Amino acid sequence: MKKLFLATCLLFISPFIYAQASKAPAYPLINRNTYFSIWSFGDTLNASTTKHWTGKDQSLLGYIKVDNEYYRFLGKEAKSYRTILPASDEKPYLCKYTETTPAAGWQSIQFNDSKWDTGSAPFSDDKTQAKTVWNSKDIWVRRTFTLDNPNVNKLLLKLYHDDNVEVYLNGTEVFTNVGWTSDFELIPLKDVAKTLLRKGTNVLAIHCANTAGAAWLDAGLLDEVKETPDKIVQPAKQTGLEMNATQTIYKFRCGKADLVLTFTSPLLLTERSVYETPVSYISYRVRSNDNKPHDIKVLLSASTDIAVNKPMQDVAAEAYTSGKLSILRAGTIDQPVLKKKGDDLRIDWGYMYVAAPAADGVVQYISNGREQVNPLLAKATVTADTIRGKELFLNSIIPFGHVGKNYVDRYMELSYDDLFSVEFFNVPLKPWWKADGTKTMEKELAKASSDYLSVMKKCAAFNHQLYQDALKAGGDKYAKLCVIAYRQSIAAHVLVKSPHGDILFLSKENFSNGSINTVDVTYPSAPLYLAYAPKFMEGMLNGIFYYSESGKWKKPFAAHDLGTYPLANGQTYGEDMPVEESGNMLILTEAIARAEGNADYAKEHWQTLTTWANYLVKAGFDPANQLCTDDFAGHLAHNANLSIKAIVGIACYAKLAEQLKQPQAAANYRNIAQAMVKNWLRKADAGNHYSLVFGDRNTWSQKYNLVWDKVLGLHLFPQSVYDKEIKYYLTKQNKFGLPLDSRKTYTKSDWIMWTATLSNNLANFKALTDPVYRFATETPTRVPLSDWHETTNGKQVGFQARSVVGGYFMKVLAAKWGVK
Repeated sequence: MKKLFLATCLLFISPFIYAQASKAPAYPLINRNTYFSIWSFGDTLNASTTKHWTGKDQSLLGYIKVDNEYYRFLGKEAKSYRTILPASDEKPYLCKYTETTPAAGWQSIQFNDSKWDTGSAPFSDDKTQAKTVWNSKDIWVRRTFTLDNPNVNKLLLKLYHDDNVEVYLNGTEVFTNVGWTSDFELIPLKDVAKTLLRKGTNVLAIHCANTAGAAWLDAGLLDEVKETPDKIVQPAKQTGLEMNATQTIYKFRCGKADLVLTFTSPLLLTERSVYETPVSYISYRVRSNDNKPHDIKVLLSASTDIAVNKPMQDVAAEAYTSGKLSILRAGTIDQPVLKKKGDDLRIDWGYMYVAAPAADGVVQYISNGREQVNPLLAKATVTADTIRGKELFLNSIIPFGHVGKNYVDRYMELSYDDLFSVEFFNVPLKPWWKADGTKTMEKELAKASSDYLSVMKKCAAFNHQLYQDALKAGGDKYAKLCVIAYRQSIAAHVLVKSPHGDILFLSKENFSNGSINTVDVTYPSAPLYLAYAPKFMEGMLNGIFYYSESGKWKKPFAAHDLGTYPLANGQTYGEDMPVEESGNMLILTEAIARAEGNADYAKEHWQTLTTWANYLVKAGFDPANQLCTDDFAGHLAHNANLSIKAIVGIACYAKLAEQLKQPQAAANYRNIAQAMVKNWLRKADAGNHYSLVFGDRNTWSQKYNLVWDKVLGLHLFPQSVYDKEIKYYLTKQNKFGLPLDSRKTYTKSDWIMWTATLSNNLANFKALTDPVYRFATETPTRVPLSDWHETTNGKQVGFQARSVVGGYFMKVLAAKWGVK
């Protein structure tokens, strides 16, 4: 027992020994995959509602009772709203509409709309979702409603529009916007707007213009319920915040008690059996801070919004026991498995779980709204163990008993069973952990509970290893960036087994177009997985190889993606990236050979690799007006950096041929690549640097694709190229980093890490990467780490929560492979 006690003490102290980062744009809490991913969007855990990476509320609330004092340490109660006029996600409605320009005064209450058509919202050109199909450019809508009591606290417009919109309330304009939304947004209206409401008849009138692409219109009105100050529950005082690779750790002063709260998602790339178990932990350590014993209880409330796409969806929740665990489970009633695809979506099929050891005396119950804290406050008894409704809470109270100066430890488990994770060429695939059909979530929760101490020990060891790897490679600030990036990158993927038994590690192109297994997302993500788990790297390529080798993709270059997440049924991106993706696949296949010490993986796909290499020989050196991975910057002909990718890709094919005992092919392709290098040096020469595009000496760009020449030891480009570029880049830096190229001042931080690795001087590496650390710790945009930001002010330009921050590990990879 004494040994167990000491081991437990060391286990829970170790996170603070190995805590490595204390500031990030947002903080990962529960992170398993792109659907089960909960974050804190601020530095103080109890100052805001926890959210999904998309920014939608997925509330976790934590309270602690110390004797008869109550404190909230986790999350914040979401604002409450009263519906004045429901949108269609809450209740179907009819309104008048026309697609012909109406007469003047169409916005007013008195306007006669009897000759307008009648239709139901939403109005859209998407026939699968529209209640009224709208295919024209403009639509005018009038919605008449009656109020008995027009008094409101704060009026909000609930609006989903695509594209430009003008909104009128009783004839007065209350909102306009040029642009579109991808979901409902709650828009606070000016105070004058609420004075427009009247007892009796009112009219909400909207004009929407579809300027391009999709069309959508749906709207309602809400009243923000006035908050009453909580005089019973106080906010706990946060006294510490630390992050390491697998954990986010908070310290709180809760009156006469101290609390250490640890969120652990054991995404151990080096421990497959741990990684595959779909369970995360919330650990609690409490003690008295005044040398007197205190009666302590902790309450965790988890919103069922974690299991819905939109809050208005109906859910069913239940409480039950299984073996040694008390369990809460919730999911939507409809269970639309794999029925939605796209970017700004949350999962609304499968089930969320909250579990705790029954031996700890846990009390679990289900509640509506803000009633969840009442049993802790002794204001209500616990009765509900099965409920149906909207926006429910799964609640667990853990009693710690009388606690003195020594820490007492407890934990809970959170998990999600998505039933089927993705569809792969029309075959629904279960998550890896249940692919063999023998496992249930109850079994996985039981295993995770019995393995709790060993998992924590493994996490502590890995956290230390990763930080030390990064520290030795690039210094303290660089190591902190790797810590910030680790869970984000992994949790933007899902692990499944293909119908043929192959590993598939599929990314979602988060906060972009929602593509699944995008090759030019895999490419920048690769260094993390090459450094710690090459088999996962294979899983990132297997789907693309299958797409070509099955005959489903017939073009002589690699596809861009496999579809729109979670449906991997074939490319949905509207334009190919032939040189980009073919180069990516060839380079990463050689990188796998380097990581695994053999070319067996390449041998399996040799015919496909040969086709792609020949395409690069034909079209790669001076790319036409093709898109590349930096497609947000637009088309660019004669792209010198894309040309490097083609050259390096051909050289990688040559090196693979050499490893596969094909000396003639190796020599031929090596010679082609070397001849291209000579031509490149001439065409890209711009004096003191190399140009963005061939022939324009007034341009420049980060030549991040060069890094593979160095890291893979291809020896294509002379050292003078690296030295000249690094020297030039150091003259182009802004406060928050090196711009991507001469066209704009924004940058991609993953590419900066690759560019900096070109330097063989640690001081220059730090000079290029330290501004990225400044961005990560000073950006005013508080969202999961963005890889696309403005170098002048540190603001996010686009993208967040993407896997590409795995590219931050390029310097770690180089160091592991003995490259300085």
